[in-house]
Parts: sequence; structure tokens; C-alpha cells
Amino acid sequence: MWQKVKNYYHLAQALIASVIYGFPAKKLKVIGVTGTDGKTTTVQMIYEILTASGAKAAAISSIQAVIGDKTFDTGFHVTTPSPFALQKLLKDTVDAGCQFAILEVTSHGLDQNRVALIPFEVGVLTNISSEHLDYHKTFENYLEAKSKLFKRSKLSILNADDESFSFFKKTAKGKIVTYGVKNKADFTLNNFALRLKISGEYNYYNALAAAALSKNLGINDNLIRKVLENFTNLTGRMEEVKNNLGIKIYIDFAHTPNALEQALKTLRSALSSQNSALISVFGAAGERDKLKRPLMGTVSARLANITIITSEDPRSEDPAIIAEQIFEGFKKRGGKLGKNVFIETDRGKAIKLAVKMAKEGDIVAIFGKGAEKSMAYNGKEFPWSDKEEVIKVLEKKTKNENRF
Repeated sequence: MWQKVKNYYHLAQALIASVIYGFPAKKLKVIGVTGTDGKTTTVQMIYEILTASGAKAAAISSIQAVIGDKTFDTGFHVTTPSPFALQKLLKDTVDAGCQFAILEVTSHGLDQNRVALIPFEVGVLTNISSEHLDYHKTFENYLEAKSKLFKRSKLSILNADDESFSFFKKTAKGKIVTYGVKNKADFTLNNFALRLKISGEYNYYNALAAAALSKNLGINDNLIRKVLENFTNLTGRMEEVKNNLGIKIYIDFAHTPNALEQALKTLRSALSSQNSALISVFGAAGERDKLKRPLMGTVSARLANITIITSEDPRSEDPAIIAEQIFEGFKKRGGKLGKNVFIETDRGKAIKLAVKMAKEGDIVAIFGKGAEKSMAYNGKEFPWSDKEEVIKVLEKKTKNENRF
């Protein structure tokens, strides 16, 4: 009941904000990208294709908002901005002379009416896996929230390989275009061949989604392919931190069981030899979906040689309890503390431990934070950067490896 009241409040905010800023979305072709994982990368791919074609576009994602020649921070731990912030960004997009606005849209944003009154030209679905059940309570509610985008889009770009495909195919109201790697679809690697610079099957899904949308906007195949095949990883998305220690270190935003599994599979295939190890560092956010915690533990137990469980925005929860809940997933696969799994709730110390343990040829992967610039503890945001922490650790190890 209380949630419905809050949603009506957000709807009122969306209406007031739209009036104040002159309903800017009506003057744009708005593209919404939703899904559990891959939204930010897909938004950026679409943005780069559109701008390469000569169209003026703005991109608003969890990393930043790029409008014209200006870049704005979109805030801490928020993908879809508040109605007032969003309408202001859309007004800035119109003022910059843009034709398109590409929005990363979350289930929270859809359910809470943060994107209400926005007429979507296109809705894009990346994939769906269990997430945010702390808020939505059931997976069915999660799907229903996501479906709002496709009920309001003139064109829906759907993942034919995703288990949710049938549901969204039934609920989408406009034209439907499909893409996929495994099943029959309008856009596949067979009829739209791609050779990406970035690794991972999941990135081929992101690229095919961007290609399907762009082709339906009338953009030339060769241009689409050229942009996608030259696309490089975003900050905090499988971002490599170079070093001279003979190890590979990656920072990635993966924070769901599916994203963690796909990332670990990709990195596992990149190990230089059978003697090389994949070291996984991750946690799970506090006050968020608790059901995914042991699932993530099981994924890492199966795919990583060594796992270090740590903190990731614990908020009001005890980081040690969250770590124990993740560890439950290791117990199912015979994981033992001190052997192939370690718990270090201090994220900085966890990163240091991972780098210290790594030998030449190993891969260290740090998940969950990506490009985020803060850590949430007890209602406060504290400055934090995985990349800066890695660099600090590397500098100490390089200067004096004997005392590391």
C-alpha cells in the first residue's frame, strides 16, 4: 500500500517536472534500454552508432549523461534519475539540438513512474535474470515493471534467446524486432556478422541489440558494423588495469549471478595456461536482494580458482553477515575457508590480498563497483574507487615487493 502511495507521488512529480520543463521528451525520439545486465554498454553502443551516422544524440546512463559537448554525473548508485533531474536532462538535450535521447531505464524507474509521460520511440531489452526482489518481492512483479517500457514503445527490440522472451512478446504493444545468438531471430550473427574487439558472448548480445535498433532507424549496415567492431570497453566494464607484474587485473560492474557468471566464463577462457588461476573478488550490496547472495557464491565457486568475499555497499547491514550468506553458496560445492575462498570485508584489504596472491599468468577480477565513485555505509556515501585502490596497491607492490 505504502509503495503505491509513493508511486503516485513520483507520478505527480513526473507531471509537474514535465510541465516545468515544457514536456521536452515530446520533441525528441527517446530510446529506452532496460534489462538486468548490459544496459550501460548497449546505451553507449547505440549512442556511438547514432552520432557516427550524423545524428545528434544524448546518452543518459548509470555512468554519466553525455549531452552535446557536456558530460554530467548522474549520481551515486542511481541508474534512472528522479523525475525532476531526468526532465532537466531532457530539456538540456533539446536545447543542445539533439534528435535522440538514449536512456538507461531500471525496473525501479519504471515502477516508480520516474519515466512517466515520456513517449518512447523504441524500447530495448538486454536480458532478464533474478534481481531487485527485495523491492519487487516476486519475479513476476519484476517482469511486470520491465514490461511497462514495451507497452509504451512504438518499436520493441527483444532478446529471442532470453527466457523472458515469450512474456515480453505478448506484452509489447508496438512493432517487435528480435535478435539472438542461439535461436531464430531477425538479427543474428549469421545474418549480421560481427567481430568485436571486446570479449564475452554477452557483448555480442549487446551489439546485436544495438544493430537491430540502428538498422530499423535506417542506418547503413556498414556503418553499424564499423562502429561496433571498433567499440571498446567502458570505464568500469571489464576494464583492465595495466601493470608490469605479469598478471591481468580487471574491474567490472557485474553484481548479479548472471553477470558474474558471464564475466567469469569470459575471463576463464582467457587464462594463459592450465596452471594459471582466476581470482575473483566480490560482495553483495546491503538492503538489496538477499536471494542472489548464495547464488553468486555458487557461481564463483564453480568458475574461479580462488574467491575473496568482500563488501559492496553494505549500507545498514553487517558486512560479515552478508559475506556469510555468500559463503553458503560455496558450502554447496565443498568450498573451504582459507583454501579456495577467503572472507575479507575491508574491500581495500581484499584487493590487496588478491594482488598479493596472484602469480605471473593469473587473472584478478574485481566485481560489483565498476566505475562507481563511492561506497554506501549506514546512510552515508564515502569516496571509493576500485581502480584507484588497485593502482595504489600496485604502486606499493612495485616499490617494495618484499614487504608487500
